[in-house]
Amino acid sequence: MRRFREWWGKTPPYILVLCLALLAAPVWAVQPDEVLDDPALELRARELSKGLRCLVCQNESIDESNASLARDLRLLVRERLVEGDSDAEALAFIVDRYGEFVLLKPTTGGANWLLWAAGPLMLVAALGVGVVYIRRRSHARAPGEQGLNADESARLKEILDRNDP
Repeated sequence: MRRFREWWGKTPPYILVLCLALLAAPVWAVQPDEVLDDPALELRARELSKGLRCLVCQNESIDESNASLARDLRLLVRERLVEGDSDAEALAFIVDRYGEFVLLKPTTGGANWLLWAAGPLMLVAALGVGVVYIRRRSHARAPGEQGLNADESARLKEILDRNDP
C-alpha cells in the first residue's frame, strides 16, 4: 500500500486522467460469436447497431447493451445484412417490426414533427405568458392606490421644504 501511495504522489496528472478516461470508455457488448466473417458487413452492422435503441435499457444503443434483447437485435441486423439487404432496408425491417421507438434518433416526419417542435413552442408560449403578465402587472394599480389630492400635495411639499437645509 505504501508503494502505491508513493507512485500515486509521483504520477503526473495527465497519466491519472488518461487512466480514468480508459476506465470510463464504453465497453462494447458485441460477443465474438456475433461478429461476421466479412469485415465490410461487420462494419455496416456496427454502424446500424449504434443507431438502434436497446428496448430494455432505452438509453443505450444495442451495440453497447448487454441485454439479451439487444443481442437478438444485433443478430437480426447481421442476418438481414447477410441476406443482402441494404442498410435502409435492414433499418426499415426492424422499424416495421419494433416501431420507431427502436431508433435512437427518430425521424422528423409524420406525427413526430409535433414532438420535435414541442420544446421550442413551449418556450415561445412561456415567454408570451411572461410578457403579458409583466405588462398587466405594471399597468394595473393596487386597490386604493390613487394620486394625491391638492391638500395632500401641498402638505407633502411643506414637509419636504421644511426638511431642506
